[in-house]
Amino acid sequence: MANNTNSANKPVDFKKKHSKEEMKQQVITFALMIMFTLVAFGLVLAEVTSFFVIPILIILAIVQVLFQLYYFMHMKNKGHSMVSVMMFGGISIGILTIITFTTIIWW
Repeated sequence: MANNTNSANKPVDFKKKHSKEEMKQQVITFALMIMFTLVAFGLVLAEVTSFFVIPILIILAIVQVLFQLYYFMHMKNKGHSMVSVMMFGGISIGILTIITFTTIIWW
């Protein structure tokens, strides 16, 4: 009476495969973030005009924040929808506040 061990290992195999894939994504994301940081340092060290450097630095910073939220803070996983709504709502209010005060001061 031998048990079929193949069906018993399917959840374990799926979990291992899923963990391996997630770790692969995190390592790739980490490497990209290091590359973005080196690009930012390179632009500053090259003394490129600030008219060109500042927007690129801001874009790289935003991309890195999104990578960290999505991959390292596990915002891509199920069950984080309310946390996402609250965080992005707070970010939206912050951006609107900055735009409002900038408009009031400069207009």
